[in-house]
Amino acid sequence: MRRTSLLILAALFAAPTVAAPQSDPALAARIRQNYRKMEVRIPARDGVKLFTSIYVPRDTTRRYPVLMSRTPYSVAPYSDTLYKPTLGPSANSKYVDDGYIFVYQDTRGRHFSEGEFRDMMPLLETHAKPTDVDEGTDTYDSIEWLVKNLPTNGKVGIYGTSYPGFYTSASCLSRHPALVACSPQAPMTDIWMGDDNFHGGAFLLAHNFSFYTGFGRGPRKEPGFDPRYPFSMGTRDAFQFYLNMGPVGPGSRKIIDSATGPLWNNILAHPTYDAFWKERDVRPHLHDVKAAVLTVGGFYDTEDIHGPWWVFNSINAQSKATDNRVIVGPWSHGGWSRGDGTTLGNLQWQYKTGPFFRDSVEYPFFAHHLKGAPLADAPRVLVFRTGADTWDRYATWPAPESKKVSLYLQPDGKLGFTAPNGGSAFDEYVSDPAKPVPVVDRIESNGMPRDYITADQRFASRRTDVLTYQTDVLAADVTLTGPVSPVLHVSTTGTDADFIVKLIDVFPDDAQNWAGDNTGFTVGGYQQLVRGEPFRARYRRSWEKPSAMVPNQADSIRFEMPSIHHTFRKGHRIMVQVQSTWFPHIDRNPQTYVPNIFFAKPGDFKTATMRVYHSALKATRIDVRQLP
Repeated sequence: MRRTSLLILAALFAAPTVAAPQSDPALAARIRQNYRKMEVRIPARDGVKLFTSIYVPRDTTRRYPVLMSRTPYSVAPYSDTLYKPTLGPSANSKYVDDGYIFVYQDTRGRHFSEGEFRDMMPLLETHAKPTDVDEGTDTYDSIEWLVKNLPTNGKVGIYGTSYPGFYTSASCLSRHPALVACSPQAPMTDIWMGDDNFHGGAFLLAHNFSFYTGFGRGPRKEPGFDPRYPFSMGTRDAFQFYLNMGPVGPGSRKIIDSATGPLWNNILAHPTYDAFWKERDVRPHLHDVKAAVLTVGGFYDTEDIHGPWWVFNSINAQSKATDNRVIVGPWSHGGWSRGDGTTLGNLQWQYKTGPFFRDSVEYPFFAHHLKGAPLADAPRVLVFRTGADTWDRYATWPAPESKKVSLYLQPDGKLGFTAPNGGSAFDEYVSDPAKPVPVVDRIESNGMPRDYITADQRFASRRTDVLTYQTDVLAADVTLTGPVSPVLHVSTTGTDADFIVKLIDVFPDDAQNWAGDNTGFTVGGYQQLVRGEPFRARYRRSWEKPSAMVPNQADSIRFEMPSIHHTFRKGHRIMVQVQSTWFPHIDRNPQTYVPNIFFAKPGDFKTATMRVYHSALKATRIDVRQLP
């Protein structure tokens, strides 16, 4: 192996989706002094060899537990003389100082592991033949090799965030007796139904296009790094770039051609929730889980916000004896692994949630299960109450003491907890796909800013193609919790439509700016997005068999948005906005029904008038739960 060229390639191509914490030179020196590195190719049952980088304590007087991470993003640096600057979950130095064997593995078909890579490789219920392989069997075979060839204490833990979170969930299903602790963090779980690729049937354009321009390009001819496919928008104006792209299918082909973009091909070929996507849903397989599980998520995750709840709830339902826990904090994607965890975009809070998670939740979890360290009374559900700056502990989710309530859209832009009983029957707006509502006021970078999920919505309130409803000033705190479920009564003059629903916390006009903030952001009047999700109306009857809307005919839509746990403070208002474009976060609906939106023709994109009804018989509302 040519070490010098591999090092250069590692620097060019290793691109995990979650930014790594900044390295500490003193920690890096301790790692080199106290650990020896080895590189091995572990054989899987079908003969494929999996490239594995291992850090073993130099102290040979005792045996050690294993902490393992399996990734499609490279275990670089490659070379037994080149070391990672940090080791273990969240780069917490306690793991290094306590002594673990750290294992990093390129997953099947990625980088220097052999075999065929399949995006979100389907999991199998039976493995009767040596060729019946999935990520569970690869993990089982790897753990078997590790416990037989390394000075382990017979206990293995595994962790990973985002795509490595999927591999963690899948690795739990190896059910190897040595695997005692798993921590799927922001795990990709069902990527059509709400993680990464589609939300409510609408395609997350900016996030996915920017990812697949570099990831999984091919064809793969031998182990090593993917061929390099550099990509630049050529402008900082991502909004205009994606608008100029036109219909996604032909427009994207100018950059990701069919010969070199096999993963992108799959997306364009499967716009509905068909068998291709269903076999990639992890949830049905989460039964008989033997290891303890700590699932981690963020209320402000822009990528895999559904996955943590799906993993937790599926294990609860199908593996009742499993030690199964979840923590969800005020974090962006992977935000718990770095920094203080006190800011996101314009939003700030006081509690240092990052160090709390790393030192008081994650570290004790692994230390207990892998080393027998004591574990304080940990709740099954630990959630941060956004808006109130505190942690709440529950035995189940949603919070058992919460009660069902509904926020009703009412005439004259009003919003309240009682159903409308008079006034106008509907509001309407004209949606023009040529002039879509932007996801944030100013769009740069790849078009899906990490902080859009808390972004100020004042700019949207001023648009005529956004309907805005708000309560009176709250006389007392109101805490809403659990899944947010819009029930819409709507119509369109077209034959298809998207409806984006946003739940917003409106700060008082006289609210003080954040202490010490020098960004110039005005907190007074801040319309903080608490939760927002799209729904593509063609799927109102079936995810598998979409159907056109009947022009000018009222129809109903119900869907579920990810959970919140948020206190709207006294003096604030609760706001709901409804719109039909949210660009380029989601692709544009032509508003004319076509079988595959990706291949709509330019002439299919037409303006349409949308009506949202709020009469006694057609009461559009948001179903949620409220804490007493």
